Amino acid sequence: MSEPVRVVREDDLVDGDPTPGMHRQVAFEAPSLWAGLVHTDPGATSGWHHHGDRETSLYVVAGTMRLEFGAGGAERADAGAGEFIHVPAWTVHRESNPGGDRSTAVIARAGDGPPTVNVDGPDAEPR
Repeated sequence: MSEPVRVVREDDLVDGDPTPGMHRQVAFEAPSLWAGLVHTDPGATSGWHHHGDRETSLYVVAGTMRLEFGAGGAERADAGAGEFIHVPAWTVHRESNPGGDRSTAVIARAGDGPPTVNVDGPDAEPR
């Protein structure tokens, strides 16, 4: 029998896997699914990381989010409130908030393995 439907309230969120420069909160984890929030203060930049075998979807609820990726971290994607970002599995990247207000995004990750792997830089081997 499957688990019943449940509501995860703001007070139920717990701190998630740490990456310097951002604050993740976990709403829930289920087989092959991770969901939560990420908050980034204005001007902050996270450490470099990837999400292993997991595909990641970010929906920016408030503020602005920038993802840097690619060789030397030279590529970037910017999104604002109401926009989605897709981060493919094994993509080494870092997030930043170039705006003046705290940013918040809803995260959904599909796949297995650790939700976050911190690495030394954009050209670090992800595997």
